[in-house]
Amino acid sequence: MQMTLGEAGGALVIELRETRLDAAVAIRFKDAIRSATAHPGSPVILDLGKVEFMDSSGLGAIVGAMKLLGPERPLEIAALSPGVRKVFRLTRMDTVFRIHDRAPDAQALPAAG
Repeated sequence: MQMTLGEAGGALVIELRETRLDAAVAIRFKDAIRSATAHPGSPVILDLGKVEFMDSSGLGAIVGAMKLLGPERPLEIAALSPGVRKVFRLTRMDTVFRIHDRAPDAQALPAAG
């Protein structure tokens, strides 16, 4: 699972560097998010700007990440491609997550998995 970690405005920014978030990568995604957010702390912004395709397994993995973080550590989403934005809109997940048009400029942290 290719991702980079950064910090911006007190938030952990996780940039997913995969073009697909589907059943083939959903388990690895959840494991990588669990590892990246193992230490309690700031809100998390998930940058999906590189993701061109996402299916229900990918969306389920994002919802699972939100539940893992809990209500005290919000998960926000950024930089959705048109196709991925449509998945969020059709499933009404756009009403569950705070969605940013673009990811914040983040200062790089050590790379993750």
